[in-house]
Amino acid sequence: MRKEEKQEIVLALAEQIKSYGNFYIADTADLSVEKVNGIRRKCFESGIEIKVVKNSLIKKALIEAGVDSEEIFGTLKGASTLMFSEVGNAPAKLIKQLRKEGDKPLLKAAYIDSAAFVGDGQLNALVNLKSKNELIADVIALLESPAKNVISALQSGGNTISGLVKALEERG
Repeated sequence: MRKEEKQEIVLALAEQIKSYGNFYIADTADLSVEKVNGIRRKCFESGIEIKVVKNSLIKKALIEAGVDSEEIFGTLKGASTLMFSEVGNAPAKLIKQLRKEGDKPLLKAAYIDSAAFVGDGQLNALVNLKSKNELIADVIALLESPAKNVISALQSGGNTISGLVKALEERG
């Protein structure tokens, strides 16, 4: 591969890293072609983009994208597969699902909204990580609850007050 081609790959990867904001580095070494194709199919179905790239090019792309994390650089050994997703926990859920069928893919590292998660032990934490949309829904639900209580109290209080006024009117 020529130097210009490598530079194009690095720039394209860096652009993907910036645009997605979330990526996972997984170990898919020693998997059969059939299993890798199965993983690719499931990634496509889940809206996850998957790429197998040389570690040296991944490192250059990370630096180009402004991700300067020695923790992540340390995981770039052996075969590495990049997984990109709009939803931060989607690749973790897929990896966990795939692990029910075998011992790979292994999570090497993940980068979610400028936070680095290193090692396969982080998989459960990443699965339980809420997406931006889930967090927004939680905040809206929390904001709606007190408002509903106030409206409910005002409505019930209004009925009580109007009943009192009517009763006083009738007496007078």
